[in-house]
Amino acid sequence: MQHAAARPPLACALSAALALTAAGCAGGERHGDRPTGTAPASTRSPAALPSPAVPPVLTRGQARAALITEADLGETWEPTRGFATWRDGVLKATAERADCRRLLDVLYTEELFGSATAPRATVALDDTAGGAQLHYRVTSHRAADIDRTLAWLGTLPDTCGHFTARSARGAVRDVRVTAVPLPEPGDARQGLRVTVSGPADAGGADTADAVLTVDLAAVRVGDDAISLTHGTLGEPVDDATRTAAEVGAGRLAEVRRQGRAQV
Repeated sequence: MQHAAARPPLACALSAALALTAAGCAGGERHGDRPTGTAPASTRSPAALPSPAVPPVLTRGQARAALITEADLGETWEPTRGFATWRDGVLKATAERADCRRLLDVLYTEELFGSATAPRATVALDDTAGGAQLHYRVTSHRAADIDRTLAWLGTLPDTCGHFTARSARGAVRDVRVTAVPLPEPGDARQGLRVTVSGPADAGGADTADAVLTVDLAAVRVGDDAISLTHGTLGEPVDDATRTAAEVGAGRLAEVRRQGRAQV
């Protein structure tokens, strides 16, 4: 009985203490008081603020609407009939320098922004006149991640301007990398031309020397990216790479203006 009777005073004391604390906080807010040494919220370092949320991504329908078509490139272009044989025959090689090895891997896999993010939409087109093939992707990423990859591409004419690659059979291939200017549409962009010269691997045997030219280009539009490869064993047509980048960036910008999906 004595213990039961002691509980109400203790509960009252706790309630009173909580009430005084709440009143003190409320009073501090009314008079603009704050603990000594604490800066106003408006002057806090941006690093202390919450990081922005992951940007929403395009729906698959929006990404498909942003793709280019064969009609954008000219009458000699059509939907692809299959992967070009030079992909395995020439590009399947490695190099000693890490950046150059990564470049060859990107050209072969076409995963410029990494394999963690699957492509939202892709299209592959063939040039029936010149034998070229163009692969085009629209994907969504953080703008900072896209720009980091574009910056890396921009270093390659210096770090991998001329290097040697080797096939699995040991065949030596001469590789040269130069910058390719792209049209202005989009928020950021980078283009490369990679020329690979040497014997091609055909069914496990090295054949006569081949010269493969591949353009690798990427354009950022907000938090979305266009990436493309345009390769040929013949004479490359500059207009196809530039047209794909320019038309594609404009189309993607228009799709973004029409509204993004909240996911």
